[in-house]
Amino acid sequence: MVSGRPDTNESDAETTVLVVDDESIVRESFSLYLEPHGYDVHTAASGAEALRTVDEDTDVVLLDRRMSDRPGDEVLEEIRDRGLGCSIALVTAVDPDFDIVEMDCDDYLVKPVDRTDLVETVERLVLLDDYDEARQELSSLRVKRNVLEVEKHPAALEDSEEFHRLEDRIANLEAQLDELEAEFDRKLGYEG
Repeated sequence: MVSGRPDTNESDAETTVLVVDDESIVRESFSLYLEPHGYDVHTAASGAEALRTVDEDTDVVLLDRRMSDRPGDEVLEEIRDRGLGCSIALVTAVDPDFDIVEMDCDDYLVKPVDRTDLVETVERLVLLDDYDEARQELSSLRVKRNVLEVEKHPAALEDSEEFHRLEDRIANLEAQLDELEAEFDRKLGYEG
């Protein structure tokens, strides 16, 4: 989703959020909070329904930790076991304890969650995903560049259009990562 990040003022249905909560008022409220920001929101009323709904197109899951049919902790583990690349925030009335250290979640919100906190959390999770994707691509491209620099004569590299495109893509990704880091700092209040 490197280029498909929603902006708070523009619609972008590419980012799919799954809200999982056994309370209908929470599902409806979260949908109403997120949809005006361009998110494509789906809901699930149980852990079982969440596991049927979540797929490779899901970008963010907002997951209640305490549900009547199945604990959110188990749903979290199942989603991770499937290898889906979505970000997951536990959103729950359960105060965090040291057990969250071992949980493979990306964020933890304690209810009640207001509109601003929810939207900022989803934006941060999408931004984190964008950052991870760009960082992985950059790492892969740097390895390829290094292999070519070791194996090819400098004159061949200079004459290669493909090598120049590779270097341009690396430079663009480095600039994009700098922008994403600055955006993280702004969103988290770390600007100096």
